[in-house]
Formats: sequence, C-alpha cells, structure tokens
Amino acid sequence: MRGFVVLLIGMSTLISCHEINEVSSIDPVNWNKRTVDISPSDSLNEGSTYLSVYSQIYSQSEHITHDLTATVSMRNTSSTDTLYVLNAEYFDTKGKSVRRYFNKSIYVAPLETVAIVIDEHNSEGGTGGNFIFDWKNKSGASTPLFEGVFISTKGQQGLSFTTVGTRVK
Repeated sequence: MRGFVVLLIGMSTLISCHEINEVSSIDPVNWNKRTVDISPSDSLNEGSTYLSVYSQIYSQSEHITHDLTATVSMRNTSSTDTLYVLNAEYFDTKGKSVRRYFNKSIYVAPLETVAIVIDEHNSEGGTGGNFIFDWKNKSGASTPLFEGVFISTKGQQGLSFTTVGTRVK
C-alpha cells in the first residue's frame, strides 16, 4: 500500500511539472472537420469583424507586462441559420499577421460557439493584438458575435476582462 501511495505521488508530480507549449488549444484537425465549400452563387451576406485581443497587458509601468490566456469566441447568434467564417486572422501589436487559423471556410451551427484559445505563455500578439474575422450568413440572419475573454491567475491574484468585436464591413 505504501509503495502505491509513493507511486501515485510521483506520477502526480510528473504530470504537474509537464510544460505545455501549445500555440492554441484548437488542433488544426478540428478545423478540417468544420470546413465547408461555399458556392459563389449562394446569396449570402458578407461581413468583417474586428476584435481586440490581449495576450499581455501592462502592469505597474510600460516596461512590465503580465501574460494572459485569451479565449476568442465565434458565436452564431441565429437560432435557425448557419454562420460561415471564411477567415480568422490574428495580428500583433504592430499589425503584423501572426497566424491564420484555417485555410478553408468553416461553419458554425445555429447558436453554436467555436473558440480559439491562446495560451498564457504565448505572447506573440502583445499588448495590442487583434483579430479580423471575415464571415458570411443568410440574408436576414442575425449578426454573429465575436468576443474575447482574458484571464490570468497567480497565487491569490486573479485578473479577467472581456472585449466585444466591432463590425467593420
């Protein structure tokens, strides 16, 4: 029994020390499962939405930053119509493209939310990162909602806030 407890403690220690080096918790394979071909003849509305994203914020001065985990949500607010997201591109503070999250259009089912998670150790976006989402939906469908939730916890300190996208086209 004592050996089992020691083994359990040792395994717990190894698991808790495992460093995660992900850029995003969304595996590219998951995007492939969501791809959809949209015909140019489809009569769909087009739009673009800008979303501010903070992988870091300033703390105490302009020389000290605090890393954050970012959850970027693509929300289909329609209860009946599918949303098509053509592009989700992440830019850093200087406006340089950091990455595109998928190469083909994806669908978001009615009332579904699809998330991109940028882990706390990924500071590529910096203090002024942002996303541009290009999307299409059926004429008369409600406008999709793009939101960011940012969080960090250290010891007993917690920090969280949100941002909401702005339609730019």
